[in-house]
Amino acid sequence: MKYRTLLRHSALIAALTATGLSHAAAPAPTLEELWQVIQKQQKQIEQLKKKTQQTDAKVEATGEILEQRTADAGKASKTTIGGYGELHYNNLETGAGDDIKEIDLHRFVLYFGHEFNERTRFVSEFEIEHGGVQADGSTLDGEVEVEQAYVEFDINDQLSAKGGVFLVPAGITNETHEPPTFYGVERNPIENIIIPSTWVTGGAAIKANFANGISADFAVHSGLEVPTTGGSAFRIRSGRQKISNAVANDLAYTARVKYTGIPGLELAGTVNHQTDISQQSGDGADEATLLTAHAIWNRGPFTARALYAHWDIDGSAIKAADGDKQDGYFVEGSYKLRSDFGIFARYNDVDGVRVQDEFKQIDVGFNWWPNEDVVVKVDYMDRDNDNTSDRDVDGFNVGIGYQF
Repeated sequence: MKYRTLLRHSALIAALTATGLSHAAAPAPTLEELWQVIQKQQKQIEQLKKKTQQTDAKVEATGEILEQRTADAGKASKTTIGGYGELHYNNLETGAGDDIKEIDLHRFVLYFGHEFNERTRFVSEFEIEHGGVQADGSTLDGEVEVEQAYVEFDINDQLSAKGGVFLVPAGITNETHEPPTFYGVERNPIENIIIPSTWVTGGAAIKANFANGISADFAVHSGLEVPTTGGSAFRIRSGRQKISNAVANDLAYTARVKYTGIPGLELAGTVNHQTDISQQSGDGADEATLLTAHAIWNRGPFTARALYAHWDIDGSAIKAADGDKQDGYFVEGSYKLRSDFGIFARYNDVDGVRVQDEFKQIDVGFNWWPNEDVVVKVDYMDRDNDNTSDRDVDGFNVGIGYQF
């Protein structure tokens, strides 16, 4: 009311003033005419006021949309997608005269990660091996599995923890196994037969990083379920459970210490303890301890790598099968002739439980990286079995791999 009264008075004064100044030019308006002018101005003011409110509402709605889109974009930018894979061609001949000529899509892996905030993240890997599987398993000899799926928390700048499905911190290639990161078409046999890479487990772990280049890992996780009968009896690799309704009667524990304080040098040692390696009591395969140690030395174009792994397993049945001590080692040297081309040679010595898992093997070949994330590999292998020449293998392998 005060606003309208003031407006009316102001308009009336203005009209009277204008009338006084121009009394000679035109007759003075009547009060009725002045009142009509005031009403017209009032309508114009109300219309302007309504338009201003509509504009404000549109600006606010637009702001909310932009804010939501910015939030969605920020959330999407924290989600990462990657992967790796490799195709192999094997042309081999056994000592028994059998030819092995195969082309295999060995791995196709997709990586999905998400950063919830600066201190909490999710990591996963979804893998298809050997081209895939069929429901009845009649044609394809592959596997579909979750290789990693864990949430990691930064407790502080030096300490982090994670829980879920992750890779056991043992050896060189179990945690870092993308094709462009190592020489040779196939992974070395020690980290296949003795360290059962890729060794997936479920549980919880903590990691500590220190300023002097030392880091330490400790994990509590599901154990192996090594078979005690059949053709794969006491074979370590056959004990991987893949976290598919994994038996957890007896857990396992892993501790690793790694040193990277000198540029180009990596030293690490791991202890893995299985409270019962078969997950069954009274079957002659009981407690087991794995010790591993490795060294990597990179000096310009030259790199040397060496790894040793040893199992010590308790139990009368496994001792009778001469499988209570299983070990192996390799030494490897590589040299980059160019930034995109390198040659290597590796000597492997494996002593597993099966006849075919006891051999010495030499690998030589080259890697070509047309891009740092893409590699073409060629190698020649010569395997000399310790027990029978029928198990000897020699020939060449060709592979192509990638990561992104």
